[in-house]
Amino acid sequence: MSDLRQAARAAGTGGNGARRRPAFIITIDVEEDDAWSGSATVATRNAAFLPRFQALCDRYGLPPTYLVDWTMATSPAFQEFGRAVLERGRGEIGMHLHAWTTPPILPLTGADHRHKPFLTDYPEHVMAAKVTTATRVLEDTFQIAPVSHRAGRWMLDETYARILVEHGYLADCSVTPHISWRGTSGAPGGRGPKDYTGFPEKPYFVDPEALHRAGGSPLLEVPMTIAVRRYGAVVERARALLSRSGPARRASGRLWPATTWMRPNGRNRRDMIELARRALHSGRDHVEFMLHSSELMPGGSPYFRTFRSVEALYDDIEALFAFASGPFEGLTLSGYRARFAADAGRPPESAAGPRRTG
Repeated sequence: MSDLRQAARAAGTGGNGARRRPAFIITIDVEEDDAWSGSATVATRNAAFLPRFQALCDRYGLPPTYLVDWTMATSPAFQEFGRAVLERGRGEIGMHLHAWTTPPILPLTGADHRHKPFLTDYPEHVMAAKVTTATRVLEDTFQIAPVSHRAGRWMLDETYARILVEHGYLADCSVTPHISWRGTSGAPGGRGPKDYTGFPEKPYFVDPEALHRAGGSPLLEVPMTIAVRRYGAVVERARALLSRSGPARRASGRLWPATTWMRPNGRNRRDMIELARRALHSGRDHVEFMLHSSELMPGGSPYFRTFRSVEALYDDIEALFAFASGPFEGLTLSGYRARFAADAGRPPESAAGPRRTG
């Protein structure tokens, strides 16, 4: 472990010149059960499965950031859980927004629960109203001013970023470097999904006029930790051949994925640990882990349908957390944003934007 600790110490220094460990940021999209299913019925039973995950985070000293959508923020079970987390200072609550379930409800299609419109598919005044609703429920329920955010279905654009700034948000984690969502549909005729392939891997303060570049806004973009995978020449040729047809392309993607995420999928424990290891050795000052709350409940997602698969998921998460807990420092999104702003020499007053919720 000594070489990893040396790499962690080399990853950066604080404003006073002191050596410090890179950040390990845990983000959980807290949302309804199996949001992938297209069901018109919204259930929030997965809230009851979060205490076990919180206990694992506590064990390794890694505080999570729960990014909470409106349906879960109105769930009594999550409300009780979230208040306990905040009272003990064991994590952060931020905002996540599913546009098709967050009031005001303005149907865009004949079946929004199936199409799942992006927030960016709506007129700007409706976008702002939905952000207001999602913000106020967190303010009123948990007596906080939420400052961290992730867009539903990863869809952020310049208009959305400006609305977040107007509402006082300081950290976003919607950008997925190396990933294009062009094959993902929202409302028919909507603005369409986002292509993040040319976006930075490292955090940056957003330019609300051009989301891909750094600017002077108070909103820090903390991109998801995603790396391009490199294969040998033979595999690359096979991937190129298979990519010419849809079914073969999908099979190729399963056999030889183009990217590696800091997100467990049931078969990537070693990949996640290697991502963390590479971040240490390359001097990165953070990695970002993500998961959906519903994936912690058997049958709550398409990916972990059985008790056994959830137990295996926990084994993978614990292996990663055990690896990270020494060389990394566990930080919430807002905690990381505060550290980043201090390192950038931003005075405290520049970190606080106006909070407009009405």
